[in-house]
This record gives sequence, C-alpha cells and structure tokens, in this order.
Amino acid sequence: MKNIRTLTFGLAFTGIVLTGCDSMNRSQKGAIIGAGGGAAVGAVVGKVAGNTGMGAVIGGTVGGVAGAIIGKKMDQQAQEIEKEVAGAKVERVGEGIVVEFNSAVLFGFDQSTVTPQAQGTLNDLIKVLNKYPDTDLTIDGHTDSKGTADYNQKLSERRAGNVAGYLTSNGIAIERINTRGFGLTQPKYDNATAEGRAQNRRVEFAITANDKMKADAQREASM
Repeated sequence: MKNIRTLTFGLAFTGIVLTGCDSMNRSQKGAIIGAGGGAAVGAVVGKVAGNTGMGAVIGGTVGGVAGAIIGKKMDQQAQEIEKEVAGAKVERVGEGIVVEFNSAVLFGFDQSTVTPQAQGTLNDLIKVLNKYPDTDLTIDGHTDSKGTADYNQKLSERRAGNVAGYLTSNGIAIERINTRGFGLTQPKYDNATAEGRAQNRRVEFAITANDKMKADAQREASM
C-alpha cells in the first residue's frame, strides 16, 4: 500500500508540474520530473499515455541540477533532428527526446523491411546521432489493432529490429541500442479510424543520456 501511495503521489506531482508551470522551460521541467520520477513512474506514464518512448525517458531521469544540464544538451539535439530529419515527429520529454516515425515513412504496408526511401531519412538521423555519442537509443515498434495480437507482436519486433540493424550497419554502436516490440498493446492514436490506425503503425526512438553523460553532468553540477 505504501508503494502504491508513493507512486500515486509521484504521478500526481509530475502531472501538476507539467500542466501548471507553463513559465518553465523543458530543461527545468526535466529536472523536476527526474526528482519525482524513476523507472516505475516512467513505465506507468508510458502505458497511460500510450507513449512508450516517453516512459523510457522518464524512467531514466537523473533529476536536479544534473538533469537540467542534460536537458539543455537534449534541447540542442532535438532541434537538430527536427530541422534535419524529414518525417520525424520530435518531442522533448524531461531529460530525453522521443522521435516518432509513422511506419509509412519507414516501411511498406504490412512490411518490416526498411525501404530505400526510408534509408535516406535514417541516414539523416544517423548524422545527428553521431554528433551526440553519449546518448542511448530505445527503439520501440508498434502496430494498429488489425490482425491477431501474436502477428502484430512479431511484426512490431521485426520492425524495431530492422531499424536497429540499419543503424548499427551504418555507424551507430550496438551498445547504444535497445529494441522492444509492443504490437497492438500501446495505441497512441484512435484505432477506430483509418487515420488513427495509420499513425499507430509507428516506430518510436527514445533518446536518453548514457552513463558517461550522466556522470559528466553530475560532475559539472557539483562544481
């Protein structure tokens, strides 16, 4: 019961901060999310919001002054991705970045192979990622609600895996990457409409600080 009360308080606190502090910038909000967040809160937030990337970012927060330092670095990276990568939907969350690609940008319908057109998009993303080697990537595959749960689960895993494979074959260190498939279980959009289903067929990148960036930020914060 104590754990439930603590988790409920953390979620409520985070929600109050995000909705009530419009005057704060994203880095400042990230510092507060980190102070009240953690892996458990991140997982719950990601599930409730239908945004697994957001959950991964919140779950890995440092918080405090170090978190604000990381947030500033993520601001710059997010701006570069938004400017340089066509088809990317970029969202700054706390101490990280969520980049969403509709599957139509990366794959043919009901396919998991990265298309030749998508390779150019991913190449642009790779250029930015290589400028920020102290970040890790969680790549999540998702599908719409059409078809069986088992089929969609495997499709989402193949899509995340193939995107990761393309990145690693083009210069991104494999140690930076984790992949997950969620099938039809985490809809972010309305599966009752064709447009919503198309948006749910997506791949999300959660970009977070690695251990080196966290250590550097904590060292800078202590000076």
